[in-house]
Amino acid sequence: MKTLLIEKALSAAVRDVAVPEPGEGEVRLRVEYVGICGSDLHYYYEGANGAFVVREPLVPGHELSGRVDLDPSGVLAAGTAVTVHPARFGSPREGIEHAPHLWPGGSYLGSASTWPHTQGAASEYLIVEAGMVRVLPVELPVRRAVLAEPLAVALHALGKAGDVAGLDVLVTGSGPIGLMAVAAAVAAGARVTATDVLAGPLERATALGASATIDVSTQAVEPNSFAVVLECSGVPVSISTALKSVRPGGTVVQVGMLPDDPRPVNLAPFISKEVRYLGAFRFLDEIDRAVELLARTPGIEAALTHEFAVTDADEAFATARDSQRSGKVVFAL
Repeated sequence: MKTLLIEKALSAAVRDVAVPEPGEGEVRLRVEYVGICGSDLHYYYEGANGAFVVREPLVPGHELSGRVDLDPSGVLAAGTAVTVHPARFGSPREGIEHAPHLWPGGSYLGSASTWPHTQGAASEYLIVEAGMVRVLPVELPVRRAVLAEPLAVALHALGKAGDVAGLDVLVTGSGPIGLMAVAAAVAAGARVTATDVLAGPLERATALGASATIDVSTQAVEPNSFAVVLECSGVPVSISTALKSVRPGGTVVQVGMLPDDPRPVNLAPFISKEVRYLGAFRFLDEIDRAVELLARTPGIEAALTHEFAVTDADEAFATARDSQRSGKVVFAL
């Protein structure tokens, strides 16, 4: 089977490897689509995602959809359309029993955070634990289902803010996760405004239901205007904008990831307005809701802008890095 491997920074290769055999409690999938995430771009361009350095060839990809190829238990028939919850949770800890996605010792598909690395989905066949498989509704196409993982991230973040129906919500940063945040907030009944510094992402945010957009390279966001802000860029100036634009007593949820080092952010509005500033990391079980939302909302597929074969990985990564041109870029296997 063909498998994409990131060997080091700026070095990706497709190798032919043996088709793996599922063990007890496992299922073999025939992967059809794999989304390119920001972490995949870090692994490709830098050879590391923060502190997680590529120390052996790494198969990227934790956003995927496909079909069951073999379930030794016989529970899932061959050809069943599926997506996958990419996490294996770690060991429970006191105080976070309800949040297994925060437990230490877990793993995530396509990650160099473990040794050996947890290999990802950019391969024709993939072995996963049966409990990670999510069967798709008949009305959900396999291609659209590749968005389930990033949409689950957005739904988890939105859940931190509580009920947003009828509220004004700002999404800062309209890249792939920002687009999923727009879709999630619109589906929850919010009036959504999206920001970015490029026209392309703002056009895509409008296509996914944003009622207004702001190009923050030329226009300021009105202070104290939003009940909830979903900060999806991870850029310090955008975080400062989020804290300034949220209304007194409002909520800012930090969705975009930041490097693990100091960053200059204006915290004065956070203090003076008693803002709730919350972090959101991956998700717990929101992928089930993501599958349901994707099934009933065909328009979310507008976030998918480009498809590539794994043999064109260099071009795929370059396209995914170009925010003006691309929304979600996927490999089609």
